[in-house]
Amino acid sequence: MVESDGIGKAAGDPDAGEAAQALRAILQTQYLRYVIIASWALGLLATVGWAPATLWFIGTLAAGAVRGAFEKRISQRVGTGWGLIFPAVATATTAAWAAAPLIAWFSGAEFGPALALALLVSGYVLVFAQLRSSPRQAVVISSPYGVAAVIIAASLWGTPLFWQFLAIVPFTAAGLFVLVMMTMLREERIRAFQEHQAHLIEELEAARDRANAASDAKSNFLGVISHELRTPMNGVLGAAQLLNATRLEPTQREYLSIIRNSGDNLLSLLNDILDMTKIEAGKMTFEVVDVNVDDLHKRVIGPFQAQAEAKGLTFTTRLEGEIPAVVRGDPLRVCQVIHNLLSNAVKFTDAGEILYTVRGERLDEGRVRFHFAVKDSGAGIAPEDLERLFQPFTQVDASSTRRFGGTGLGLTISRRMANIMDGDITVESTLGEGSTFLFSVEAPVVEWARQEEAQPIVAEVAGGQSLSVLVVEDHPVNRMILEAWMGSAGHVSATAENGQIALEAAGEQRFDLIVMDVNMPVMDGLTATRAIRAGDGPNADTPIVVLSASARTEDHEAGLEAGADAYLNKPIDFAALALVMNRVGAGRAAVRALVDSGETAAAAA
Repeated sequence: MVESDGIGKAAGDPDAGEAAQALRAILQTQYLRYVIIASWALGLLATVGWAPATLWFIGTLAAGAVRGAFEKRISQRVGTGWGLIFPAVATATTAAWAAAPLIAWFSGAEFGPALALALLVSGYVLVFAQLRSSPRQAVVISSPYGVAAVIIAASLWGTPLFWQFLAIVPFTAAGLFVLVMMTMLREERIRAFQEHQAHLIEELEAARDRANAASDAKSNFLGVISHELRTPMNGVLGAAQLLNATRLEPTQREYLSIIRNSGDNLLSLLNDILDMTKIEAGKMTFEVVDVNVDDLHKRVIGPFQAQAEAKGLTFTTRLEGEIPAVVRGDPLRVCQVIHNLLSNAVKFTDAGEILYTVRGERLDEGRVRFHFAVKDSGAGIAPEDLERLFQPFTQVDASSTRRFGGTGLGLTISRRMANIMDGDITVESTLGEGSTFLFSVEAPVVEWARQEEAQPIVAEVAGGQSLSVLVVEDHPVNRMILEAWMGSAGHVSATAENGQIALEAAGEQRFDLIVMDVNMPVMDGLTATRAIRAGDGPNADTPIVVLSASARTEDHEAGLEAGADAYLNKPIDFAALALVMNRVGAGRAAVRALVDSGETAAAAA
């Protein structure tokens, strides 16, 4: 099939439009015409002899070749004034075809008249069948057959056969009329179907736009909810940390432990739901930084080794294969996946052993595949339950939710995170013998062997230096917690409940560090940070740490672009804040270098 943009552009001109439709139909069957020419020549050969048949065949074949070449040349120009030329050329070449019935009629052969009538009718049918969507073009192009019919009728004038010949005309016209009408009806149905399909596509596009708008609204809603939930949780967990440092009776310490555990669990559930939402929206972000494998290993096993020993379980770790010293990846996401697997192993194992194995497989000099295997001696999982193990909000045993808590999102999030990192999680389990979860992922290698030891970063200010700190926080509980913590470390702090008050305080007094909340009334933290940096006051070069409940990478970047030197998430981890304070004496550049190294994120994790 041969079509072009030029044909489609002819729709604005009726003549050009019909020419385009006719030309399109003819180009679709241009090779078939030579088969029909050969069949007509064969009929003439059997009736009138080889000489007339051969001459007609050669002449018609040449006309067809010329017509085919012409049609291809004008296929790009039908809409630019060539629409009337096409039917003229087609009509002229059809005259060669119309010579066949005349040759048969006047040949004097016994079967000549019958063949002539057959060729006339078939000629009309061929033209109207080929141009059924353009009846006007069909009438024009088939006119040579009409001329041939008139010549034949004239030769019969005054004989009884004249009226018999004319009687064939209505019969042929009725057949052509039915052919054209059936084609028009079918095309009308096709047009109606296409219009209906276009309407459905518009509705689907509108539904897609509404879904995208709803997804954006959901993301904004979750961002607000994240801030509103994390802010009071900062007060709960921060107050619990401060309270834990005071003298408490055993009963009070037990109650405090319940508060801290409940707060941690609530924060974990909130993070799971937010992570699941980000994954489904395709907005889960992964950072690529240098990761010390030994440090990562210690961070992974530390919490769960103590938990396993508290339950009377044996916790064993193994390192196998070729394990590099430093790789590139997202340590927080990898830890999140492995933590979930180890947490489940400890949670669902009542007796026996938990074996955590890390095996490195060297792929080439610059790449390694890690296999993190967590094997437990728990109750195991039935084969029919393995299929729904990674489905969201699903736990194999419904009683597990009541016994252990949780949303059933952990394994779903872990597998999807593994898939995003081009890895996967598989499981093998036998009832009564335990389960083995295998997390496999590849990573580029920075160093196979560690070149130098990283300098340790202490959590306290070097030399016991006392800092002057401005705490800007709209939540009174958070202000009280930060002020109390600063005081317990020997620092002098001033507080402000919004950015405007902070801006006034920063213009009157020099501070060593400013801790600035992002979301506040009157003036937000980013606006206040920009104003401090833009002015020439005593704190234009003072290190600024912004605090926010949002953990999105773009929010971190916005804070740094506003002029902040570090970005910490809520609830505040005092160890991460202490790392920042330890670099304050060396200036803003030292604080920024600390953040760029990822050590604050590691401390917060």
